[in-house]
Amino acid sequence: MKYTGAKLRLCRREGVNIFGSEKYNLKNKKSTPGQHGSSMQRYSEYGKLLRNKQLLKRSYLMTEKQFSKIVKHTASRFAKNNNISHDVALFQFLERRMDVMVLRAGLAQTIMQARQMVVHSHFQLNGVKHNVPSTFLKPGDKITLREGLKNSPLYASLKSTVKIPSWLKVDKNAYSFDVLSLPQRGEIETQADLLKVIEFYARA
Repeated sequence: MKYTGAKLRLCRREGVNIFGSEKYNLKNKKSTPGQHGSSMQRYSEYGKLLRNKQLLKRSYLMTEKQFSKIVKHTASRFAKNNNISHDVALFQFLERRMDVMVLRAGLAQTIMQARQMVVHSHFQLNGVKHNVPSTFLKPGDKITLREGLKNSPLYASLKSTVKIPSWLKVDKNAYSFDVLSLPQRGEIETQADLLKVIEFYARA
């Protein structure tokens, strides 16, 4: 089920600013939401794995169905077929989603904004209008902002200071980027332990 509630509540639940924006700063709201707040932060080993999984899933703004499918099936199968570790494959599939790539390219300030931009068909994928944020991009793909939006105040005022990962080649003037290779661990720091996420589903 898609979460439609307050994003700050998710951040408070996990105890970190999941989405990066100052809007979700927890400086003055460090306790977990609910009546008992910080008195309920002692977890079992399974509980720690669950919180770790929830943190990663929420940082990519995915539903449980989408997320579990990538972990248990898509990434697992790819890892076996390409002789790479499960956690590397998982990282690659999470980072290859179109909305995530738009965020990494500096064309959006948060994952929520990137998702909205894609859903509203702001971009073209290889010259064709595209509105599916969960699409896995691959090396050779090119994402371009639709011509009619290049003078939009939304993009004209966009000031991104993010470091562009090596697997993307960004043309800031054209609001476009090319996918050069598959994402690799090390350049993007995930907010949760990928191996513990895999362990969580192995136990479930």
